[in-house]
Amino acid sequence: MIPAFDDWRSLPAVWQGGVVALGNFDGVHRGHQALLAHAGERAKALGAPLVVLTFEPHPRRFFVPDTGPFRLTLPPAKLRLLAGCGVEAVLAQHFDQAFAALSSDAFIDEVLLQGLRARHVVCGYDFTFGARRSGNVEKLRKQGKAKGFGVSVLDPVMREGEIYSSTRIRESLRAGWVSEASELLGHGWEIEGAVELGDQRGRTIGFPTANVALGEHLRPRFGVYAVRVLVDDARRDAVANLGRRPTFGKIQENFEVHLFDFAGDLYGRTLRVELVDFIRPEMKFAGLDQLKAQIAADGESARRILRDDRG
Repeated sequence: MIPAFDDWRSLPAVWQGGVVALGNFDGVHRGHQALLAHAGERAKALGAPLVVLTFEPHPRRFFVPDTGPFRLTLPPAKLRLLAGCGVEAVLAQHFDQAFAALSSDAFIDEVLLQGLRARHVVCGYDFTFGARRSGNVEKLRKQGKAKGFGVSVLDPVMREGEIYSSTRIRESLRAGWVSEASELLGHGWEIEGAVELGDQRGRTIGFPTANVALGEHLRPRFGVYAVRVLVDDARRDAVANLGRRPTFGKIQENFEVHLFDFAGDLYGRTLRVELVDFIRPEMKFAGLDQLKAQIAADGESARRILRDDRG
């Protein structure tokens, strides 16, 4: 795992003086990947480290605390994906009232120049910064010229006239369009969480499940999915149900994963569950027999989908 820090005032000197990519990078989608590739080229040309400056919690969570779960990537996943794009260190700046109140000038002078000693910064065309979003890319360019650091602003990255965006990916997942989301991301979308103790009803009907904590992850469309689960560094085929289990009158959201041909104990472990395809929406059944028959059918559908997905 690449090193990560949470405050610009404590960034080690070894990661200062680099090329800094700016943004939230939720999902680390194809647009983000293009930005990071450009930043990597600048870092290589300068012989400097490639560092990402992002924010935790996500500013949207800070400013609208009662908003529902919307994150595509939580910190562990984001770090893995950023590392895969050549990023060498991450400053996941703690976003609190004091940081939100920094002026745009202070963001440049204190964070970028004093804290990061940035030689070059790279951001998207719509990047804003400072209290009340008072800073924009034009200000960044002007300050770069005046204060001696380079600035690259990337134009929107498009696919068939549509901008790659985290918002569009969220919409796709909420609609159950998993393959569309994966195409926009440039990688599979995962829910990563600890296995919690559930009511163990699945064991009693012959389909034991791992109850995976959803946390701050976006909730995709409720229903049944063909999935792959990372267990002991190996991907295992599985079927998962996301929803409130209307047959049992449940209100709480649950993400239950049944691994095929697996008998190990997963309680307390953290699983990475990649959604491969949507099988069906959430349904209410008249009784256990009907439920068991549908679960068996869902399992067969998932096996077929995952077999075909491997080609």
